Amino acid sequence: MGIFGNMFGGAKDSEPKSEKKSYLNWLPLTSLEQLETIKKESNSGAVLIFKHSTRCGISRTVIKQFEKLFTADHENLKVYYLDLLNYRNISNEVGASFQVVHASPQLIVVRNETAVHHASHDDITLTDLSRFV
Repeated sequence: MGIFGNMFGGAKDSEPKSEKKSYLNWLPLTSLEQLETIKKESNSGAVLIFKHSTRCGISRTVIKQFEKLFTADHENLKVYYLDLLNYRNISNEVGASFQVVHASPQLIVVRNETAVHHASHDDITLTDLSRFV
């Protein structure tokens, strides 16, 4: 840190920065075959699919807020990340398979091979993840 940081009580360069532990382990959704895996996994617990557009400012903001929702209680949730721009065909199939109209950003929760919850935009950050543990 420069002279101003030291003068005004800022942290010194030698002090370690504390990093917050992430309890969210993204699984990339990159093939249509994975949808069958997701369906099977949903028979033993909730599986989340987060559809994200890398070109959208709203999507960028929401994904950051979504990541902050995760605590140690949620670290075992399976969360798939779908890049809409690179895998539009998979996004279309997700909508058809789980009968959910496309939105971006969008969270879809699958249980027993059925979408049991979905939210888009800022409503994603209102989702109570504990319901799905």
